[in-house]
Amino acid sequence: MATIEIEVSPDVASAYASASKETQKKVQILLNTWLPELITAPHRSLQEVMDQVSDEAEAHGLTDEILESLLRDDD
Repeated sequence: MATIEIEVSPDVASAYASASKETQKKVQILLNTWLPELITAPHRSLQEVMDQVSDEAEAHGLTDEILESLLRDDD
């Protein structure tokens, strides 16, 4: 893996920094899925990319319930 720097709002930075390592890993997985789509297909809208990623995730067995469970706080 490589590290990149992305500018985000202070609230996002704070939330990420205070998140558990497991939650940070989940965010990294989502970014690793979405960013290549956004970068390689800049003519497509974010909604189109998100729809495609969602369709692909669902085709690979990721249901809304599983995604919600993965993204839920570790509390």
